[in-house]
Amino acid sequence: MKRVLVSDSLASEGLDILNEEAGVEVDYKTGLSPDELKEIIGQYHGLIIRSSTKVTADVLAVADNLEVVGRAGIGVDNVDVPAATKKGVVVMNTPGGNTTTTAEHAISLMMSLVRNIPQATMSMKEGKWEKKKFQGHEITGKTLGIVGLGAIGSIVADRAVGLKMKVIAYDPFITPERARKLGVTQVELDELYERADLISIHVPKLKETANLICNETIAKMKDGVYIVCAARGGIVNEDALLAALESGKVAGAALDVFNEEPPGLIPLISHPNLICTPHLGASTEEAQTAVALQVADQVCDYLVRGIILNALNVPSVPQEALEQMRPYIKLAESLGKLQAQLGVSGISGIDIEFSGHAAEGHTSLLTAAALSGLMSGVVGDWVNLVNAPVVARERGIKVKETVSGNGEDYTSLIRLKVDSESGGISVAGAIFGKSEPRVVEIDGIGIEAIPDGNILILWNYDKPGLVGSIGTTLGNNSINIGQLQFGRDEPGGRAITVVNVDTEPDEKTLKELSELDNVISVHKLVL
Repeated sequence: MKRVLVSDSLASEGLDILNEEAGVEVDYKTGLSPDELKEIIGQYHGLIIRSSTKVTADVLAVADNLEVVGRAGIGVDNVDVPAATKKGVVVMNTPGGNTTTTAEHAISLMMSLVRNIPQATMSMKEGKWEKKKFQGHEITGKTLGIVGLGAIGSIVADRAVGLKMKVIAYDPFITPERARKLGVTQVELDELYERADLISIHVPKLKETANLICNETIAKMKDGVYIVCAARGGIVNEDALLAALESGKVAGAALDVFNEEPPGLIPLISHPNLICTPHLGASTEEAQTAVALQVADQVCDYLVRGIILNALNVPSVPQEALEQMRPYIKLAESLGKLQAQLGVSGISGIDIEFSGHAAEGHTSLLTAAALSGLMSGVVGDWVNLVNAPVVARERGIKVKETVSGNGEDYTSLIRLKVDSESGGISVAGAIFGKSEPRVVEIDGIGIEAIPDGNILILWNYDKPGLVGSIGTTLGNNSINIGQLQFGRDEPGGRAITVVNVDTEPDEKTLKELSELDNVISVHKLVL
């Protein structure tokens, strides 16, 4: 049974999914202090949050059973994603659930800003009638500069085009074709600052975007520009914005997000030309229901069925693709374990080759699986698909991934080469039929072995009687052979024998096998 903690408010529809999922037990505990969360988090395999719960490195350090953190929303500022990755915890968000809602809120802020709607409302509530004071501007024909043309920014652009605005946008990751389809003109950021009558910010909070709107960038803008931000606090430097409002450089600003939330009655909030909302971008009934349904489905899919969707620290794989990939994931992990148990030490580099069907699609996930298998025997079972690439990087292991459409003699092939202090070695595997993994090559010698259970690998010379003596030795020690495969590079030369056995051989048996004539070495593996 997988236990899931929901520590922030979640729409009832999401809780219903969790409660109805066989194999999942859910606890709903909101308002936990950091110490209270740390005290109980070790009991849970899944954690579902919104923006209130802070998943810090301290929390993750004691989350010994945690497998997944699901964020009902887009931003994960409140999750230490690098710490989660090192811990092997998948971090998921729900990027599609509140895009329309947030975009609509940005448009609402923009319209309210240029027409002074909040200020006029407050004036009337004080019994006043100040038509001239709150004269505003039309947006028709005005130039809107959108910084970030992702999911939310694209919707803002679409709505703004419908409002007959001229839309320019800066986003280095959007193609010209995509911009043209949206009806916007792509420009560099400095040109956007110079041309825009209104600027709307739609980028994530990153090191590169912190304080994006600052004294330097505001100086490049038109006099009397309007600024809207419904993205993340800290993208707009609040001190710089206040100074620009006071000087009149910025005619007005609308913020839904702040450096500190709640910000309290800071001078910026009190400025008459700032309108603001308490992080309402995603706060509609429709959006909250959508993200609750999405995060509940995603967490259940991962914990119960192993399906990874909308993960921020591991490649996401749709269910239909995952079903096709499962045999390849198992094969890649088995090849890694095989390498690790063949006696390699001081690994400095890994070269992973994918060819044929194995090269189609999510090879990064297969690389993570191979690394997980390779390093789990060295650093512990806590290494998994999530943190294996990070663990390899921390240990200075260089990973090279090669993709080829040619599967050599197989429709699919994965080859794993390791450079180490003990020399280089390679293993290769393929899928037989629809889903049967096989090891088809070890250090250049062809073989067809099943990578499962207790396995003996003997390096030997190709001499008559050897296979019989191996069978006799195992039989004398009451060890049953499930399968035996033999391969050689040339008659009478170097050879390899792979034996699947039903029980784990003891040290006495291994010693007797190693002392057989023409046996070079014996390796005991568990896959």
